[in-house]
Amino acid sequence: MNDLDMSDDELEQMYQEVILQAARSPHGKESFAPDVIRESAAPAASSTVAAMHEYCTAGESRQFNPTCGDEATIHVEISAGEPHRIERVVWDGQGCSISQASLSVMTDLVDGKTVQEAMTLGGAFHRLMESRGAGLTNEDEEESLGDAIAFQGVSKYPMRIKCALLGWEGLKDSMAKALADKQQGAL
Repeated sequence: MNDLDMSDDELEQMYQEVILQAARSPHGKESFAPDVIRESAAPAASSTVAAMHEYCTAGESRQFNPTCGDEATIHVEISAGEPHRIERVVWDGQGCSISQASLSVMTDLVDGKTVQEAMTLGGAFHRLMESRGAGLTNEDEEESLGDAIAFQGVSKYPMRIKCALLGWEGLKDSMAKALADKQQGAL
């Protein structure tokens, strides 16, 4: 869907620039996780970032893509009240421009959203990655992705899809861990 009256090549170039800019100036990136690549093969003591607010429950997930060496640790804080809201999401890691840009764009998209809204956005991003470059057929879903729609071209390259999905998988896992901790604390 090209409502910008741009050629496919011009649109692709614009999307590439969005990805490069997000990789150069990543949002939500903080230094808090051990370097997975430099660590020994034996699991090290896990690092934990405490929740900034006592009304939040934190969850953290470390993701690693052995195919290209991308790594990321995603830390999320979920509010206690219903509906559970993402109060804070930060990440640490290294990797290719696609993984770093995807983490940055994801952070901007989900910060302040409910867990359900974040899961819906994650589902839309997964469908975009499964489109093999065709994009999404649902305009509302496409619009909800904001800058993440720039990754449509990435979906043409199966080896790069894992790079783009790394952060989204970590977000889903860290939210699940935070909600499980919240549930366990309520027992």
